[in-house]
Amino acid sequence: MSFLAFVIAAVLLAVTPGPGIAYVVARTVAGGRAGGLASCFGTGIGGMLHVLAAALGLSLIVAQSAVAFNMVKYLGAAYLVYMGIRLLLRKDQALKVAPVASQGARRALCEGIMVEALNVKTALFFLAFLPQFVSPGEPLAPQLVLLGSICVTLNTSIDVMAVFAADRLLKSAVARAARARLLTKASGVTMLGLGAYLALARRQS
Repeated sequence: MSFLAFVIAAVLLAVTPGPGIAYVVARTVAGGRAGGLASCFGTGIGGMLHVLAAALGLSLIVAQSAVAFNMVKYLGAAYLVYMGIRLLLRKDQALKVAPVASQGARRALCEGIMVEALNVKTALFFLAFLPQFVSPGEPLAPQLVLLGSICVTLNTSIDVMAVFAADRLLKSAVARAARARLLTKASGVTMLGLGAYLALARRQS
């Protein structure tokens, strides 16, 4: 699977509206731009903790057994298919921005780290997504850290853009709902196709 395919999938997943964007927008509404940006960097740091944990864990797995690592990749492909189907079947809904209290930029940063670091879905995603794009002949951990860092950077960049555009996003409910539907369906098709392709390609090899 080419690096270009990874970038395309990562970008689509980053721009898909979800709890992460809703969280930073809510922080912006409560604490202004400073609070929103602080929460973005907090979730970015939390995401990197997941990347490092995935790199360490998967490296230990492959060091013990190449067969076990291949099983992880198969399960990861199946998980991507599952996530793709869920996105395609998800009912249309507006991006829900829950009200939160203003707590200051430092508190928003710390809370962002904790919220993302304790997000089990993020851990599962990195464990499923990143191994699909590694080269068997190269050291595993550096590849996982690089790919994961790209994902986190893309996600954080989109969150920062959402912070700067928070007022417009909140006022433009109809347009926002249409964009959310389109991006969700695109991400669902991408993940479903990616997971199916990876599983079938390995079965034939």
